[in-house]
Amino acid sequence: MTFDKEKILQYCNQISKNTLMQTLNIEYTDAGEDYLVATMPVNPSVHQPFGLLHGGASVALAESVGSAASLLYVNSEHSEVRGIEISANHLKAKRDGIVTATARIVHKGRSIHLWEIRITDEKDNLISLCKLTNMVLPKRKSEDK
Repeated sequence: MTFDKEKILQYCNQISKNTLMQTLNIEYTDAGEDYLVATMPVNPSVHQPFGLLHGGASVALAESVGSAASLLYVNSEHSEVRGIEISANHLKAKRDGIVTATARIVHKGRSIHLWEIRITDEKDNLISLCKLTNMVLPKRKSEDK
């Protein structure tokens, strides 16, 4: 299969419509053979009560980009991807601007994918460091869902 960056980004942004990703204004912006990048604006809609980026919003960004990244490695006609574990270390506060999440593959097995997701600000400061484990499952028939 030939890698088509524009097709991947278009697909990721299309399947995000009417989901949490759209609610959080997450946009997929770059892709490579072993990574996927998405951005999210930091504004009051993703703040915790003290005006800082909510850790849960960062985790939602990380899981969104890491789960979508696993789609790069599976045949979506036959397989589905499910996040089964995520951990996050929030290292720096952020009040406004944009954060960028870059998911890079650590382990690509037949049934388990492990991703490291680095969330950075506009100056490349590390905001959060996340680890996501995805399980690759056989796609269920529509009546089994």
